[in-house]
Amino acid sequence: MNKIFTYQVDGLAYTVTLYEDPDNPGTFLADITVDEGAMDVNAIYFGDDDFGGDSAGLRGPLNMNGAQLDGQQVQWDAAVQLSRPGLGPEGEDKETYISSGETLTIQLDIDSLDEVDVFGIRATSTTTESGSIKAVSDEPEEPEEPEDDPVYDKVGFGVAIGENGGIESGVFVREDDLPEGQEGTFANYVDYYEEQYGDDPEFAISQLESVVVYNVSIEVDENGDVLEIPEELFRVDAPEEGFQDADALIAAYEEAIDSAASEGAADPDGADLLSALSLDFGFEEDAFPEDEQLEDDYEMI
Repeated sequence: MNKIFTYQVDGLAYTVTLYEDPDNPGTFLADITVDEGAMDVNAIYFGDDDFGGDSAGLRGPLNMNGAQLDGQQVQWDAAVQLSRPGLGPEGEDKETYISSGETLTIQLDIDSLDEVDVFGIRATSTTTESGSIKAVSDEPEEPEEPEDDPVYDKVGFGVAIGENGGIESGVFVREDDLPEGQEGTFANYVDYYEEQYGDDPEFAISQLESVVVYNVSIEVDENGDVLEIPEELFRVDAPEEGFQDADALIAAYEEAIDSAASEGAADPDGADLLSALSLDFGFEEDAFPEDEQLEDDYEMI
């Protein structure tokens, strides 16, 4: 496990990576890498996120007086001098002077990475406007991973909807019909349908009255025959003027999803979301005949 701290101002950006030395277990290192500009790293400061008690510090030009994090004065647990300010006769060859693409590695006197939640650098000869920094960084929050789009077993594209709510004319697309490697997301179903029927004036997206989304369960009857039992989850009805194109259909679907999510229905697995959508759109399961009864009336793919 690593800990990463970043800092950026006009003229200077760096990244600090804390890690346990793989060749020496129990030894912890900090790699300070300049991403933009240059600086002479004169001292490092670090500590946990408990800002109570006395703060470690260095005197004179290596102090971190006034350094704050989110408006709060930082209490440092350790302050380590690396060099005195000024490049001196070594110039840019000074060991603690690093520029873009270069890394300075420092060993930390800690027993665990959990001891470091805040990292500070006191540097001079920087490429910033002021020429020096008292930089403070905490570990950035990990970005939330986007939720996976729900996956469905089958989608019915209804050109004509009967009085009982069933599709009287239309096309059913199963997940197995999609191109190899594609999951049964709503957008993938729509893309496939448009590719297959987009140029057909009878089945074009603009002619759809409703799009019905199903999950399918498998059952075996008393004769040992395998039956597919579709369950309608929800449907997306076309507006009075119809869906203008595939983007409009997907937008209507996403609006329904967002509406359900805004009511607190969405969970990581999507179960509550689908339940809410079913309630929002409503259906009577008995009103929809079995697939095998519809094969003469529907175009099945």
